[in-house]
Amino acid sequence: MPQRCWLVKQEPADYPWSRFVAEGGTAWTGVRNFQARNHLRAMQPGDPVLYYHSGAEKAVVGLAEVARAAYPDPTAKDGDWVAVDLKPVRALARPVPLAEIKADPALKNLSLVRQSRLSVMPVGEAEFERLLALAERATKAVARAAPRSLRRHP
Repeated sequence: MPQRCWLVKQEPADYPWSRFVAEGGTAWTGVRNFQARNHLRAMQPGDPVLYYHSGAEKAVVGLAEVARAAYPDPTAKDGDWVAVDLKPVRALARPVPLAEIKADPALKNLSLVRQSRLSVMPVGEAEFERLLALAERATKAVARAAPRSLRRHP
């Protein structure tokens, strides 16, 4: 059975990667979208999770993992909402910006590109590995690939 991989989105002004790391993990609460809730229900301990900063930053910044499977969301006053516990694994070597993700043909079907408002989404294994590979690419290689107008000159 293939491994399930995930991506969660968070506004860095509300809960940045650095705080997540400093706290050693968190309960992923407050999701109030039915599709995202169903994705939370499917998460299992050990599943890898990409941590994405939304808002102005728009970049995958870290790797986490599911520490506890779905349980009733303690912040929900009503309804059938769930939470999972996540723990940080490591920061990516460099953030992978949304513009780079959209420009990569291997990522054209990524939910992040097709359903940009969804806060919790599955990521295929090949897409997950591609995102990690992009994060490991040397910054100089990325700068060389950028159009001349976007390159920094000393």
